[in-house]
Amino acid sequence: MAEGPAVPPRLAGSARAPGGRPKGGLGWVGSEFEVIVGSVAHGGHCVARHEGRVVFVRHSLPGERVRVRVTEDRHAAFCRADAIEVLEASPDRVERPCPYSGPGRCGGCDWQHVTPAAQRDLKAAVVREQLSRLAGLDVAVTVEELPGGPLRWRSRARFAVDRSGEPGLRKHRSHDVVLLDDCPITTESAALAVLRQHWPGAGAVDVSVDSTGAVTTTRLDRRGHPTSSRVVRPGGDLPTEPTGRAARRAGGRDWEVEGTGFWQVHPAAADALVAAVGELAAVRPGETVLDLYAGVGLFGGALAPAAGLEGRVVCVEADEAACAAADANLAGLPQAEVWQGEVDAEGLGELLAELGTAPDVIVLDPPRAGAGPAVSRLLAGTGARAIVYVACDPASLARDVAAFGDAGYRLEGIRGFDAFPMTAHVECVALLVAAS
Repeated sequence: MAEGPAVPPRLAGSARAPGGRPKGGLGWVGSEFEVIVGSVAHGGHCVARHEGRVVFVRHSLPGERVRVRVTEDRHAAFCRADAIEVLEASPDRVERPCPYSGPGRCGGCDWQHVTPAAQRDLKAAVVREQLSRLAGLDVAVTVEELPGGPLRWRSRARFAVDRSGEPGLRKHRSHDVVLLDDCPITTESAALAVLRQHWPGAGAVDVSVDSTGAVTTTRLDRRGHPTSSRVVRPGGDLPTEPTGRAARRAGGRDWEVEGTGFWQVHPAAADALVAAVGELAAVRPGETVLDLYAGVGLFGGALAPAAGLEGRVVCVEADEAACAAADANLAGLPQAEVWQGEVDAEGLGELLAELGTAPDVIVLDPPRAGAGPAVSRLLAGTGARAIVYVACDPASLARDVAAFGDAGYRLEGIRGFDAFPMTAHVECVALLVAAS
C-alpha cells in the first residue's frame, strides 16, 4: 500500500547520488531504498540495515518490506528514515484513523498504523529490551490496556502556534508546525478549544480538561512563558478567569491540581497507577512512607490510610505550586506531610537525615530522565523493605534498576500500562526489594 509520493527515478532502489557516487557519513538525506524491517526500538521506530548501516525506520512494523526515505543523517553508524511505501505489510498494520499522521506529517503519534493490541506488544518488547540491555535482566512484561479506547483519551496537551497565529503540532524532530483542524487522540473539547481558534503572537497553547469538564487554556509566548489563561465551564458557560486549581479524581477521591500542572493525561491512568502502587507497596499500619517527586500528593495521599494514624507519610516535591495543592489535598490526613525540596543527591541526603528514621516504603515518580544513579544509591542505602518506582521512560527505568541492583536491590515485579495509546510512550510501575 502506498503511503507517500512516487519514488524519484534517479534514486529508485539505490543509496547513491546522481552520477553514481556512493553516499556515506552525512550524505544520505533524501535517498530512497528498500529494507526488511527488524525489531522495534525505543523511540517509536524499528531497526533495519542498509549497506552496513543501521536505519531507524518510522511508520513501519517488524517483518515488513518497505521503501524508505532518509530524513536525517548525522552519524556514521546510523541514519533515520520514514517508510514511504509498504511493499509487504505486517498483519498488524491498519489504516491510520488520523488524517494528519504519516511520513512528513504531524509527529505527535508513532503507532497510528498499528492495531491497539500490537501497539501494546511493541511497548512490552521495548521495556523488555531496555531491561535486558541496560540492567542485564530477562523479565516478562505485559502492557495492560486502559479503559476508553485508543482515541479521545488525551486530557492535556500543548499545541504549537506558527508565526501567523495558526495552531497545530510539530513534525517529528522538527520545528515546522503542521496545522490541524482536530487531534483525534485529544479530548474533543480540548482540541476544539485550541484548534478552532486563532492565537496571534503566541508561541504555544497549553490546554487541559479536568474531571468536571472545565477546559483551561494557557497562552505561552515564544520563550515558553505563560502570558494568560482562561477557563470555559461545561454547558456553554461564559469564559472565566482561572481560580488556579483544576479538579481531578483518582483513587475514589477528588484532588486539586494547579491549572494545567502535571497530572496523568489519560483519564484512567491515575486510578490504574494508584491501584498498582498500592498493591506493590502493600503499606502496613504504623509504617513510614516516603513519596518522592510527589506532585500534588497523589500516591502519598492514597497510601496514607493504610499507614494509619500511627504511621507517617512524607511527600517531597520541588514545585511550589504543586506543594500548595498537595497541602490542600492532604489536609484531612494527619499522618501526611508535604516537604518542598529538590530530589537530588544533596537534597535527598539532607532530607533523610532530617527524617530521623529510615522509611519502610519509598515511592518515586521521577521525570523522564529518571532518578539517576546517585539518588538510586541513596535510596537503596535506606534499607527500605519496598521501593516502588513509577516510570514513563523504559530506558531511564532500566538504568536506575541497574543502579539499584549494584546497591543491593533486585527487581521483584513490574507492570506496564498503555497510558499513551497511538504513541510509543508507556507507563511502568516496578517493585524493588533487598536482594538478600
